[in-house]
Amino acid sequence: MHASSRRTFLKSATAAAAAACIAPRLSAKTLDKPLGLQLYSVREMLPKDFDGTLKKLAAIGYKECEAAGYFGKTPAQWKASMDAAGLKCVSTHHNLADLKSKLSELIDYGKAIGLEYMVCSWAGLHRDPSKKGGELNLDDWRWVADQFNEIGAKVKAAGMTFGYHNHTVEFGTENGVVFYDELLKRTDPASVVFEMDCGWVVGGGHNPVEYLKQSPERFPLFHVKDLVKEANGKYKNVIMGKGSIDYRPIFQAATGLKHCFVEQEEYTYDPIEDLKQDGEFLKKLEY
Repeated sequence: MHASSRRTFLKSATAAAAAACIAPRLSAKTLDKPLGLQLYSVREMLPKDFDGTLKKLAAIGYKECEAAGYFGKTPAQWKASMDAAGLKCVSTHHNLADLKSKLSELIDYGKAIGLEYMVCSWAGLHRDPSKKGGELNLDDWRWVADQFNEIGAKVKAAGMTFGYHNHTVEFGTENGVVFYDELLKRTDPASVVFEMDCGWVVGGGHNPVEYLKQSPERFPLFHVKDLVKEANGKYKNVIMGKGSIDYRPIFQAATGLKHCFVEQEEYTYDPIEDLKQDGEFLKKLEY
């Protein structure tokens, strides 16, 4: 090597070494939240063997859960079963009709079992109470947002946080307005958060990352599921990692995430085996 070439090489090497020392070291991270499960995933198992099912879930790695009905248990019985399995129930689902008709009762139950969140799993009510069934229009969704603000304030006063869980219907539009966008706009961030069902955001034709970039703090809760689109245009729920959703950018953008719940609505094998694979995928996912 000529002397001039050697000097050039050494200068380049020195500069590269210096840059390496200054530049942040980039490394992939994995999910740093306890593995959670929405208990709707085992809705057929729980009535047959409540305590045994919870223990099976704990045995395959789940630490937290979200309720979808209390299966006739008193608060003391519910909490005893969770404690015996080593699970923490941090959230629950109720539809809007129940939240409006028996909110005090549901709040008391939630406080007794130590919930952090109470989530509306389904709106389904029209502004006009005489109208039953059918799709909600924009004015209905605006009325729903007002109900959420009222309910959220009461849940907050009781020491918990109120949230809303989406499906795909919220991504319908009227006069160019996306219903979900209107819910985000009209609800008070101090009283209402959102549980993003990432799979159904995708199923509704939207990208979870875009919502997370806009206001990550409004999405402390996730439902995660994987989907494949079938020939008929409908989505099928499959084991995590076997579908079409790339969760890496979603978790990268989820800077406000506090709890993450797997929800498996259809099964390839049996519920416990599928849920085990879901959990293993999430624990290994690097982003």
